Amino acid sequence: MARNAPEPDSPSLFDDVGPNGSGLVDDPARPLADRLRPRALDVVVGQDQLLAADAPLGRMVASGRLASIILWGPPGCGKTTIARLLADRTGLVFEQVSATFSGVADLRQVFAAAARRREIGQGTLLFVDEIHRFNRAQQDSFLPYVEDGTVVLVGATTENPSFELNGALLSRCQVMVLRRLDEAALTELLARAESLTGRALALTDEARTSLLAMADGDGRYLLGMVEQILAAQDAGGEGPLDVEGLRGVITSRAPLYDKSREEHYNLISALHKSMRGSDPDAALYWLARMLDGGEDPLYVVRRLVRFASEDVGMADPAALQMTLAAWDAYERLGSPEGEVAIAQAVVYLATAPKSIAVYRGYGRAARLARQTGSLMPPAHILNAPTRLMKELGYGEGYEYDPDTADGFSGADYLPDGVERRPLYEPTANGHERRIRERLAHWEDLRARKR
Repeated sequence: MARNAPEPDSPSLFDDVGPNGSGLVDDPARPLADRLRPRALDVVVGQDQLLAADAPLGRMVASGRLASIILWGPPGCGKTTIARLLADRTGLVFEQVSATFSGVADLRQVFAAAARRREIGQGTLLFVDEIHRFNRAQQDSFLPYVEDGTVVLVGATTENPSFELNGALLSRCQVMVLRRLDEAALTELLARAESLTGRALALTDEARTSLLAMADGDGRYLLGMVEQILAAQDAGGEGPLDVEGLRGVITSRAPLYDKSREEHYNLISALHKSMRGSDPDAALYWLARMLDGGEDPLYVVRRLVRFASEDVGMADPAALQMTLAAWDAYERLGSPEGEVAIAQAVVYLATAPKSIAVYRGYGRAARLARQTGSLMPPAHILNAPTRLMKELGYGEGYEYDPDTADGFSGADYLPDGVERRPLYEPTANGHERRIRERLAHWEDLRARKR
C-alpha cells in the first residue's frame, strides 16, 4: 500500500519553472515515465474531455469536492497520475492499493486509518488499481465507507465497469472514460522526453511516425521505447534509424486484445457490422485485428457461417457454401495460410446482397408453433403404411406436385385451423428477387385453384 499526505510537489518536467529556471529536472536513476509524471492536472495530455475547466473532473476540482469515481481506460493513459493529482488538488491523503496484491484485511486497515483521519477533519482518497480484479464480496466491502464519506474512492480499470463491477458500487461512483492517447498527445510526450534528456532521437521521419504507431495509445509504453532507442544510441548506433532499424531495436508489442473480455466482443461486433454494412475494407481490418491479437480463427469462421445464414440468407445462398468451404480450408491448412480463406469469406460476405428474411421468417414460425401447441398435420400429407391408417384417411386426396400441370398443386400444408399468413417474406435483394416472383406466381395459382 502507498500512503502520501499532501506535501509540496517534487519537481518534474511539467513544472512551469524548475530549480534552475528551465522547468526541467533530470534524475537518470528513475524510469523515464516516472521522471515525466505530471505534477499538475493541466499538463496531463490527452484527457481534456475530463480535465478541462468545464469538464467533469475540472468542475469537481474547482469546487473542492471530489466524488467517488471509476477511471476506465486503456493502459498508459494516465489513470494513476490523475488519481494522485486529484488527491493533491483537493487536499486529501492519498492511499493506494492494488487489487492484484491486496485483500479484505488490507482494506480494513485503510478504512480504519481513514476513519481516524476523518475524526480530525482530514479526508482520504483511496486509489484502487485494477479494481475489476476484486471479487463481488470484496467490492461490497467498499460500500459503507464510500456511502458515509470515510473515503473518496477512485478505482482504475481497463475493463468495462458494466461487466466487471457490481451494480451497488457503480451506483455510488461516477464512471469517467479515459481515451487512448492520440498522435498529438504522444507527440507531446515524445517532445518532453527529448527535452528532459537533452537528446534528440536519431530517427527518420518515417521511423518517428512508426514509433508513435507502435505505442498504440500507451504513453508509458512509448517512453519505455524511448529508453530502448537511447540505449541503442549509447551503444554506438550510426546514423538515424529507419523503420526497419527501429523494429530491430524495439521489441514488438502484442496488440491489446483479451479473448475473454470486452475487446473480444467489441471487435467481433465491428467485424459483423462492417460486413453487414457492405464495407469489405473495414471488415478485413477488423478480421486482421482479431487474428493478430490471438483470436481463434475457428471462432471467427463459426461467426461467419452464422452471418451467411442470418444476414445474407437467400439473397445469396452460395454465401453459406463459401463460409463452410473457408472453414474446411482453414482446418486443412492451419495458420497462416488458412487465414487467407477466412479473409476470402469475409470479403464475399461483405460484398454479397443482404437479407434477413429467413431469420425473421423462422422467428415468426417459432412464435406460431408455440401459439398453436401440438396440432396434427393435415391428413392428406400423412403417410399411410397400414390399412388402419388408410381407413382413417391418412394420405387421402394428396396430390404429387411434380405430376400436376403447373408443377404446383396449391394444397394447404399447415395444420387445420391455422390461418395462413406469410412467414417468409423475401426481399428484392439478389437471388430473393426471383424467389419473391416465384412465390407470387404460386400464390396466384393457389388462389385460382381454390
